[in-house]
This record gives sequence, structure tokens and C-alpha cells, in this order.
Amino acid sequence: MPNHESSILQWQEALERGEVTSRELTISFLRRISQYDKQGVTINAISEINPDALHIADALDRERATSGSRGPLHGIPVLIKDNIATKDSMHTTAGSLALADSYASHDAFLVTRLREAGAVILGKTNLTEWANFISDRMPNGYSSRGGQVLNPYGPGSFDVGGSSSGSGAAIAAGFAVVAVGTETSGSILNPSVRNSLVGIKPTVGLISRNGIIPIATSQDTAGPMTRTVEDAAILLGVLAGVDEQDPATGRSTGLVPDDYRQFLDRDGLQGARIGIARSPYLEQCDNEEKELFEAAVTHLQQAGATVVDVALPADRAHWAHRVLVYEFKSGLNAYLKTLDPSFPLRTLRDVMKWNAEHAQQALRYGQALFEQAEQTSGTLTEAEYLNQRLYDLEMSQTKGIDAALSEHGLDCLLFPRSDGARIAAKAGYPSVCVPSGYTSDGRPFGVMFTGTAFSEPTLIRLAYAFEQATLLRKPPAATTR
Repeated sequence: MPNHESSILQWQEALERGEVTSRELTISFLRRISQYDKQGVTINAISEINPDALHIADALDRERATSGSRGPLHGIPVLIKDNIATKDSMHTTAGSLALADSYASHDAFLVTRLREAGAVILGKTNLTEWANFISDRMPNGYSSRGGQVLNPYGPGSFDVGGSSSGSGAAIAAGFAVVAVGTETSGSILNPSVRNSLVGIKPTVGLISRNGIIPIATSQDTAGPMTRTVEDAAILLGVLAGVDEQDPATGRSTGLVPDDYRQFLDRDGLQGARIGIARSPYLEQCDNEEKELFEAAVTHLQQAGATVVDVALPADRAHWAHRVLVYEFKSGLNAYLKTLDPSFPLRTLRDVMKWNAEHAQQALRYGQALFEQAEQTSGTLTEAEYLNQRLYDLEMSQTKGIDAALSEHGLDCLLFPRSDGARIAAKAGYPSVCVPSGYTSDGRPFGVMFTGTAFSEPTLIRLAYAFEQATLLRKPPAATTR
């Protein structure tokens, strides 16, 4: 009988054999949440439980019995980050007290895809408030609505990562089979590494942004956070697709495979050429992390890959977050206008005013980034914005990832932890992180494979081969019973 660490397909086989029902599976995860999330270890990863979860599971059980399974996610409990809209009895808040009473007017496109695939949306996960775009001093995993998320591998001592903190901690702790996070710059990859998970930050445009509370239209995306590469590939295949309401997804027309599982190849590292980005990234790691990274490089070589040390021209770039500051105001104002007309907060300025009026509860770490964003025109016409956006694209793409891949004939780049996430984020390019061991005190370490636009098939192939050659992930002791 599978357990809380089991994969999508292991549960699917048990469901097909009649060993368990979706209702029973859903109850088992609710029981774990009740045991560890708000009592005991108090991981605090869950912001809201879907009150219809068991009804949905019952309906999917009946459907399985009468007409068969829809696919690998049929009856599988899934958690989603609380900045992804659902048109149901759950709120969509981005972790903000200002939005604590708001309901989305429609499902995010990716939520529609999950429902159509037969997933049981179990609930929503806590996050770094506003996806870590309200204050420049807010700790990872904190929100005014939900409080502080803890890392199951070191509750209260290890950084949980952010901003998809709850999604990462929840899957590490076994609160669902898989979860969906969102990323603007590192927000899937960072908590995935810190919670010993596989995370896929896709090419911008592979998954619709429609219905996700935005930060930056040029960088925002959703993506899988799972315990295995196989699960991530399955979930990515469900989430990806062209959405007429999101122009960015038009870029992916004809580029979305029917099933990303076809790229799961245990021998996928044979003949691969991987660029190793040591400087300046490895310099930011401690000695144990450096040893773990070098061990990962050795595993790649033993599995048949050629590794090449590379220096990215982008490493000398003058990065800034000004593009996010400019794009946030227009994006948030557009989202707020989709809420029911009865909801009183319609603009960024309204949210800031509400926060100021409830400062003791809502502004523990201030709202400096909001203040910067509000000072912009909201029209994206400023020369500073346009120049910075074009500079970011040139340095991250033409003189960054693409330059390194082309010069050395590489399949991908490899970074320690998620430290190169910013370059891929600015380029809109994909990355996949995989668990790669633990320090002596049990702190998770991971490596990140990064490629050019729509290279998810290649990255999944390489990440899967690395995962299967090493099998380094282990569950956190604090929530293993």
C-alpha cells in the first residue's frame, strides 16, 4: 500500500486496483495536515482547505467506477499556492490581510486544467506575502494572513525559502501528492531546493499566467513542486497549454508535448554536454555545499556527461529589480479590477491605504516595494523601464544563457542550489532543480539545470537521469511517522 511519500503513478495504480479510493486518499492527507500543520511541528504551510475536497473526491471515485480514469491526476490531491485564483469557496489572497475576504471571479487557467484532469484541489498554501513583493526585508515564508511557514527539515532553524514556501514545505511534509508554485525570480526553485524537492520553473508562456496575482508580466509563471522528476513531468504536462486569454502562451503553440514523461530517460546523461557555472555561484556556498556540488558534478560525469567550466558574460551584468517595480502596478491594478465590484480595494493605492490603516497587523515589515511601484506611471512608458527591460533581455539571453550554450555546444548549464535563478528569470527561460544531498546538520542541498527557451524536454531528461543515478532525496524526520 502506498504512503504519503508515494508518487502519482503509485497512487494511481492503487486506485485502479481498488486498494484505496480518492476519498480515502484525500482523508489521509487531511489527517497529516491536522497532525503536523497547525499543531505538533506546526509547519504552517496550509492557508486554506477546500471544503469541497471530499465531495470532489467522491465524484471522481464514482466517475472512475462508471467510465474509467481521465488520466494520471484523476483523484490525486493537489495543493496550489494562495496567489492562484479559484472560483469556489476558497479565498485568493497572496497571503495579504488586505485580500483576506476576497474571492476570485474565475478559475485561473491552470486550475481549469487541473480540474479537467481530475485532480482534487485539496487547498491553498501559505507563501511569502505578495510573492515576496511588498517589502525588501520580509523573511521567506512569512505572510500577514498566514504567519510563518517552517521548513520540515529543520523547523525554526532552516530557511524555508520563498516565495512558494507553503507549497515547498507542504510537499516535503507529505500534505499532498504534488503542489503548484509560482515564480517571478527564484520563487519555485529556491523553496524546492531548501525543502529537498524537484521544482520546474518553465519557460514564460508555457503555462498561462491568467488568474495568478501578478508581479511582473515579463517574468511570472507557475510550475510544479514535487518529490520526483516523474511527478513534475506529469504535472507540467497538465498545467501547460495555450490560453487565448494569455498572449504569452501563443509562443508555445506547437511546442507543448502530449506527455513530458516521454523524456524520462535513465540514460539521458549519456553524451550530454553540461556547462558548470562555478563562479560566482559556488563562492556563495559553504564548504559542505561546495563538496556536495562537486560530488554532483562527478555523478554527471560517471553517468556519461561531459562537463565544461563556463563563465557567463551575464555574471558581470548590473542586475536590478526595477522592471518588477514598473510592471507590478499595472498588473495588480488589472487583477483587482477582475474581482467582484463589491470588493472595495480596486488599485495598488487602495491596498497600500488599507495596509497603513491596519499597520500593526499588516505591515510588520513595511511596504517599501509597494511604495516604489506606486510612484510609477503604471503605463510602462518610462525610459528607465524600457532601457532596463531591454538590458535584462540582452544580458540574460543574447549575452547570457544563449551565448554560453552556443559557444560551448552545451545542452544546459548547472548551478549550485538555485543561485542562477535570476538570470533564467530575466530571460524567461526554464530551470529544473533536483535534490543533491544534505549537509552534516541535515540541511537540504540541490542543483539546478538551466536551458534556453522551451528546452523543458532536455532539462527533464537530464534531471531525471541525474535523479535516478543518485536517488539522494530522503523525507524530513520531523514529519515522518
